[in-house]
Amino acid sequence: MSPETRPRRDAVVMHVRCPDHLPEETFRQVLEELAALSPVVQALPPTAALVDLTGALRYHCTTPHRLGEVLRIRSISRLGVDVRVGIGPSITVAATASAQVPPPGGVLTITPDQVTGWLAQLPVEALHGLGPRQAAVLRDYGIHSVGLLAAVPPSTVQRLLGGRAGRLATDHARGIDPRPVVPRALPASAAVRCSFDQHALDGGAVRAALLDLVVRLGVRLRRRGQAARALTLTLKFAGGPSWEKTRRLTEPSAHDDDLRQLAYQLMDAAGLQRGRLTGIALRGEDLVDAARVAQQISLDDTHEDRLRAEQAMDRIRDKFGPHAIGPAAVFRRAS
Repeated sequence: MSPETRPRRDAVVMHVRCPDHLPEETFRQVLEELAALSPVVQALPPTAALVDLTGALRYHCTTPHRLGEVLRIRSISRLGVDVRVGIGPSITVAATASAQVPPPGGVLTITPDQVTGWLAQLPVEALHGLGPRQAAVLRDYGIHSVGLLAAVPPSTVQRLLGGRAGRLATDHARGIDPRPVVPRALPASAAVRCSFDQHALDGGAVRAALLDLVVRLGVRLRRRGQAARALTLTLKFAGGPSWEKTRRLTEPSAHDDDLRQLAYQLMDAAGLQRGRLTGIALRGEDLVDAARVAQQISLDDTHEDRLRAEQAMDRIRDKFGPHAIGPAAVFRRAS
């Protein structure tokens, strides 16, 4: 066995599976919880992630299984989301283990000494990375378990599945997977959303809800010190269908006025007549550091006044809460 294909017995990999259809913003929060355990986190959109715990164990002075339990406790208590966690000496073993954890959540740890015996008793389709069609081909030839797949000569498996796929299937069945966890984050974005208690038909009410989303998104971006290069508007209609469109800003911005103009353009592009809306989502895309955004000299006194008013309103929100001040159209009732 060459050094390149020899499994790293000291490696500790965690594979995390979140519930299906998890909102992107919540998934990002799960990734933040993972980053608190180890700096080496690889996002696997839409609802999974890998974490290399090899260097983090000494820092936390605990066991891999304990870190998996800590993650579950934090995700449930802070986010209301349970996760399925698999831990092993390689990506394949960890991902296969997380798939064996029954919903809604749990932690399954496979030590290096357990890998061969644990994999051997699994059905062949349970091996992570093996597709349904490949599993069906193997079953047609009597290879029903991962143990049998590991025992078959690699040349035979290559004839059944093809050269590269056969080699990978054999290696993975034997617990060999030298791939590292490569740090990778989700593309930077921030989303806000609202839902209507009743199907919304009133154009004024919908426009007010959109304006509220614009203000919330702008506040979030400014607090993060970020600016959006694009906006995505998603409209959800009664009965299940949805509409989504993305447009880019002329310049990256986190200011309410710039976001509002583009958001209204997106809403106008939807061409709503009597559509019954159940919800709206607004997402800032392709975020950048606000400090890197060029400041253009403006001769528009009205625009400059709005920016100064925006700064004053942000200070009021910081002191008295997010709902202390905002556009008049957002407040449905006069006080």
